[in-house]
Amino acid sequence: MLPAIILFAATYVLMLIFSKYRPYIALISGLIFIVSGMLPLNQIVGALDFNVLLMIGGTMGLVQLFIDSRMPERLADMIMNRVSNVQWAAVALSLFAGIISAFVDNVATVLMIAPVAIEICKKLKTNPVPFIIAIAVSSNLQGAATLVGDTTAIMLGSALDMSFLDFIWYQGKPGMFFMVELGAFFSAIIVYFTFRREKSAIPKTGKLTEVEDIVPTILLAGAIVLLIAASFLPFEMPAETNGLICTALLAVGLIYNFAKKKNLDAIMAPLKAIDFETLGLLVGLFLMIGGIGNMGVIDALAGLLAKLGAGDPFLMYTIIVWASVLISAFIDNIPYVATMIPVIAGIAAQMGMDATALYFGLLSGATLGGNCTPIGASANITGIGILRKEGHEVANKDFFKIGIPFTLAAIIPAYLLIWLLFGV
Repeated sequence: MLPAIILFAATYVLMLIFSKYRPYIALISGLIFIVSGMLPLNQIVGALDFNVLLMIGGTMGLVQLFIDSRMPERLADMIMNRVSNVQWAAVALSLFAGIISAFVDNVATVLMIAPVAIEICKKLKTNPVPFIIAIAVSSNLQGAATLVGDTTAIMLGSALDMSFLDFIWYQGKPGMFFMVELGAFFSAIIVYFTFRREKSAIPKTGKLTEVEDIVPTILLAGAIVLLIAASFLPFEMPAETNGLICTALLAVGLIYNFAKKKNLDAIMAPLKAIDFETLGLLVGLFLMIGGIGNMGVIDALAGLLAKLGAGDPFLMYTIIVWASVLISAFIDNIPYVATMIPVIAGIAAQMGMDATALYFGLLSGATLGGNCTPIGASANITGIGILRKEGHEVANKDFFKIGIPFTLAAIIPAYLLIWLLFGV
């Protein structure tokens, strides 16, 4: 177990120091896990989250068609005509991303909203880095607001047999939705404060960019509708359902684009827009996490948490929330939450307490913890990848400056309210 912990920790340190080479560092580390036997050959496929990879790839291609249609420019014009200055434009974009992310996967949300933010920044000649970071962290926050907002929310809902409405009102009390929205209110203040110097007035031209083709917008909107609808189907769906939806719609878009332009570039240009460095980074991370999971590191962490808080319900709850924040800043929250759900059930049974507060604390901490670091969540990695393609490198301090205050502003109110409603 110790070699796995050392390799994992060293990899993350190197990725934070050498941010330009993160994909290569992660892939090399993943390869070491495989070659060393810490990740057996028969577990490689299972370690890779093909749903996330397919969804990112498919949506990236769709977004390129969306950008080519000039719809992001039109949406940017609409936002600029309705907000007074750059500061409020940033707040509006982060809130808009949060609303979408409550119903659609966080990564897909970033891919859909980021082009609009990029266009606004180009028109205003301002730095897009803080805009995209704010969109990414806001998307991560709202993923826990509804049953369909994030994989971890779906997992918890399944474990507790919760319906969509149970996330809004549970056991006669406000549910996770209100915990998240309370955090969203305070985190919006953080975004407002972060952009406090961006007081430049936005010129009101009244003009809107003419959209050249409405079909890419229809396809992108169709992706949102289908992703939501898939979560409500009354039967078990394949784990890759969301990814297959996005790639199928990309295939439709490519066929349409080829039929319209009648040249091979109509297909190749959107495919070239797919950020394979971001996909490579995620593959490396998935392999690393599969390796430490196989070596028992995640199980050991869960067991340690159980021992630390035994006997005191509030201490146990506190440890779960803040350990989840810390662990999820470095480890993908899906395997962590999957491991902790049965652990929490056992802890609650031993302590003779209602497990609701522990479960909600786990979900809120694990969801928000990814906002602490640039590589703590797939949405962050995707946003940074978009910026890199635009020629902007994101320094760790630039991310920490927004991500850490945002996380604290969102988690502290939720931490207190969950315990007040379900713990005492």
